[in-house]
Amino acid sequence: MEKKDLSGLRQEYAGSPLLEHEVDRHPLLQFGRWFEQAVAAGLPEPNAMTLATVGQEGTPAARVVLLKEVDAQGFVFYTNYLSNKGRELQKHPHAALVFLWLELQRQVRVEGHAEVISGAESDAYFMSRPPESRLGAIASPQSREIPSREYLEERYGQVRKEYEAKPLTRPHHWGGYRLIPRKMEFWQGRQNRLHDRIVYLKHEADWLIRRLAP
Repeated sequence: MEKKDLSGLRQEYAGSPLLEHEVDRHPLLQFGRWFEQAVAAGLPEPNAMTLATVGQEGTPAARVVLLKEVDAQGFVFYTNYLSNKGRELQKHPHAALVFLWLELQRQVRVEGHAEVISGAESDAYFMSRPPESRLGAIASPQSREIPSREYLEERYGQVRKEYEAKPLTRPHHWGGYRLIPRKMEFWQGRQNRLHDRIVYLKHEADWLIRRLAP
């Protein structure tokens, strides 16, 4: 591959100030405020987030997934429990999330541990999905090597035929996780690379708020 010099790619930042006395005292409420602003700004898929896990060999692994719920406890997403990320979370529940909203010059980082949500919660979300998506979740052996695209489409057709006469209920290998944060950082781009970074640290039942250098 030919060497590419990317040193000239620069973006000037000029976001609004992010100040300690103006943020919410709870990071999930502050996240909710920023998320609503991202939705109102018409950002494409503002719920897209990078999920980082500990790989099977102890190495980092990351991929983009979709946030499906945020509540007073944390961030909920869904997956195949037998996928790479599912098996990684079973072995090492510690994980991290990153939300990047370039149009608002904002980033949110989350660190915590992931727990499997209740079967009832997973059932409710699974049944809210379009039938085609439910069929896909049942048909796909996520993260496993398959021989071809044709194999996957044939498998989908077989599953669709199989479920013509029975309900499309959630398979046992598919469901949700909730990442419960212990650290959250809010980053706002500012002029001269003097960005604002406000971090929340869990301390017993409270959250400590600190400022970090950019």
